[in-house]
Amino acid sequence: MPTLPETPSCAQLLKVLADDTRLAVLESLLSGPKHVNEINDQLHVEQTLLSHHLRVLREAGLVQSQREGKSVLYRLTPAARSARRGKAINLGCCSITFDGRTPAGHAEPG
Repeated sequence: MPTLPETPSCAQLLKVLADDTRLAVLESLLSGPKHVNEINDQLHVEQTLLSHHLRVLREAGLVQSQREGKSVLYRLTPAARSARRGKAINLGCCSITFDGRTPAGHAEPG
């Protein structure tokens, strides 16, 4: 997937989030930073596929990574954290709400 512009539009963000795994990663990170193995313990996704999804989320400006020795810690970016409202992320044009009923969220008009 090509790198998104510095400030992606809502449509571009929704395209990035149109994947259940990426939504599940965001939901996992709502509770705080996690190492890739902690995310994988929750999602049970093949390692290279999870790495791909994390890269797409980083390129979209939703997730950032920090190397800690041999491992990498992932967290929501400051912009994504500041747009957080409980178990939801406000994208400007809509909110992604994580209600706990599914591994991913759903979009609501906002």
